[in-house]
Amino acid sequence: MSNNIPPVEDIFEGPDLGIPINKIVVSRGTPFAKLMIIGEAPGAREEELGEPFVGRSGKLLDQLLQNAGINISQDVYFCNVVKCRPPKNRRPTKAEIQENLPWLYQQIKLVNPEIIVLVGATALEAILKNKSPISILRGKWITWDGRLVMPIFHPAYLLRNQSKEEGTPMSLTIFDFLKIKEKLDTLK
Repeated sequence: MSNNIPPVEDIFEGPDLGIPINKIVVSRGTPFAKLMIIGEAPGAREEELGEPFVGRSGKLLDQLLQNAGINISQDVYFCNVVKCRPPKNRRPTKAEIQENLPWLYQQIKLVNPEIIVLVGATALEAILKNKSPISILRGKWITWDGRLVMPIFHPAYLLRNQSKEEGTPMSLTIFDFLKIKEKLDTLK
């Protein structure tokens, strides 16, 4: 009888990159949330702690949610399109996104949120299959699969553009979260 099991080092290598697969980062928050926040992929801090949105961007996201009056421990489920951090923290490839979409769709089905917030262009493209610039679609309600979806700027982008003057990405995102909170309140 021949042994068809590949060597361990082949099993735990990324696809043709020769880079070890990183820790899988699934979610944080309540699985009973009416609000699901979907980001791109875990960063270094997320990989270290095993939870999405816990690095600098996540802290800003938590602050924006809380400032809008959204309880992050009771009202929100956080996850990413891609469950492992891409090498050198690069944007996930189309193949990586396609490999992870069934898992994400299952998360959406199980949590069954009424509102989904798409954080950044990767989440927008993965879910809505829309390559329009996020600057055009952010803050708009879109119906997808019987749910309300709103794309927003990624908090990493906001960290690079912190001005709160009217019309800036930060001020627009603050307003977006107020709209999200208002919609959540109508669902309770």
